[in-house]
Amino acid sequence: MAKSEGRGMSGRASIRTTIYVYFTVSALAAMILIGISLYGRMSGQMTATIQEENQVMLSQVNRSVDSYLRTIMKLSDSLYYGALKNADLSSGQIGSNFQLLYDNNKDAVANIALFSKDGELLESVPAARVKPGVLVREEGWFQTALEKTENLHFSSPHVQQLFDNHEGQYRWVISLSRAVEITKGSTTDQGVLLIDISYGSLQQLLDNINMGNGGYLYVLGTENELIYHPQMQLIDAGLAGENFEAFPSYRDGNCREVFQGEKRDISVKSVGYTGWRLIGVTPEKGIPLNNLKTRLFAVFIVAFFLFMLLLINGYISTRITVPIQELEKSVNALEEGDLDVEVYTGGSYEIQHLGRSIGDMARRIKSLMADIVAEHESKRKSEFDTLQSQINPHFLYNTLDIIVWMIENEQKNEAVRVVTALARFFRISLSRGKSIIPVRDELEHVRNYLMIQQMRFKNKFTYSIEAEQDTLLLASLKLMLQPLVENAVYHGMEFMDGDGRIEIRAWRQDGDLWFTIRDNGLGMTKEQAEGLLSNPAPSPSGRGSGIGVKNVNERIRLYFGENYGLSIESEPDEGTLIRIHLPAVLYEEILERETA
Repeated sequence: MAKSEGRGMSGRASIRTTIYVYFTVSALAAMILIGISLYGRMSGQMTATIQEENQVMLSQVNRSVDSYLRTIMKLSDSLYYGALKNADLSSGQIGSNFQLLYDNNKDAVANIALFSKDGELLESVPAARVKPGVLVREEGWFQTALEKTENLHFSSPHVQQLFDNHEGQYRWVISLSRAVEITKGSTTDQGVLLIDISYGSLQQLLDNINMGNGGYLYVLGTENELIYHPQMQLIDAGLAGENFEAFPSYRDGNCREVFQGEKRDISVKSVGYTGWRLIGVTPEKGIPLNNLKTRLFAVFIVAFFLFMLLLINGYISTRITVPIQELEKSVNALEEGDLDVEVYTGGSYEIQHLGRSIGDMARRIKSLMADIVAEHESKRKSEFDTLQSQINPHFLYNTLDIIVWMIENEQKNEAVRVVTALARFFRISLSRGKSIIPVRDELEHVRNYLMIQQMRFKNKFTYSIEAEQDTLLLASLKLMLQPLVENAVYHGMEFMDGDGRIEIRAWRQDGDLWFTIRDNGLGMTKEQAEGLLSNPAPSPSGRGSGIGVKNVNERIRLYFGENYGLSIESEPDEGTLIRIHLPAVLYEEILERETA
């Protein structure tokens, strides 16, 4: 049932399909990541390009606004130094000069007026008179001019309602004011020169500025008041907003801010003498690559790479999986019992090596099975003489009976496992006549023994073998664990009903090597445990290891010294614990001493 389910699953997801899908998904993921990275890089480059263009645009606008304002400032200088300074106000020539200069600049200038320090209108073009009830002295531009006589002063945009306009229309202006010296007859006094700059001319200059990527430009005055904004009317009506809180912190250069949840790049440039600041705002968002050509090109590239990916993955998966599938056919034939099948050895080096190993294993299994069936009652060769004096023949005969029974009942796979374990058991038992073997081999030897006994006793017990990695190459006495484990099996596990447990452990501590063998069998008294080390304990069933606990203890002391050997702890119905104490010596060192 388990085999059929495993084959069903492999049929639903073969190794070729798995490799193909994994390669394709991995490559697609890589393509998507690369695509996202390229898109982000291209978008970032385009954003950087637009920001650079905006910087250039801001510099050009700065020059244009500076030039525009300097033209107005030159007009102010011309009015003062050319028409007003050292000229007698009573001569009437000042008014004609004002009119001439106004006519030359009326596209940008709404009004030109001269006031005394008391706010009396002395000259004006084209307005005729100040509206009744208006106190010029209380106007901000008037007071600022008299307070700071050495400077030119620009006001914020406002509706000029100072003059009596018969048409009933009042224009948005920016007032430029300055303190001047007035000569009238033989007296000289202080006055204020006013030039109302038409806001529409400045607005027309700035309205056509496109910062790109949805950006815009606005202008701040010296007191952080808005001079110009593309949504000026909406802001005044409260229908739009701007980051007023950040106005005082703006300095020339670049910065980044977050306004209404949107990241923005801010560029600031001061406008010459006025103290105004041009603020360029560029939203920090990727430039969409949404033109038709770009989309078509991206689709073509993705489709082409996807097609090439499918071809390459198909080729790679075929090259990898076909040899594995051929090897699987050979293994399936071995599972069916055809040990004469020619095992596939093609493909890559690893698959070739695996095929040769499986072929060698099949030939060894066939040879072992033939030897067991044909010679199962013949004498062992001379290499087994020592082993026969140490191993209970009942164990060997019962094991062979199990193998013959498995073969007769066509349980070949289980027979192969038992034969393999038995072969390894005898191989380690022989060890070319050596008395010392590595811990790794000794543990492998007892593992094979326990596997055979577990099958023999119908799974009455379970076992575990644990060893620290640094103990596997240390030296161990050959056939040291198996007799002790055999006692645990026959005297502890035979009467268990499936809940028996044998635990073997090896570790290194304080420069010595330690083993423990623990079982949860019948156990024994303290006197019986001590007697095992002095006299071999009799077996009620007449079965035993043939070596005995005492024999193992004496062999350890004989080879390693009196400081080493066995110790036993046991309680009736609680199980038994045997400790083995050996020196921690590398097997290679002992081998070199014996061959020297």
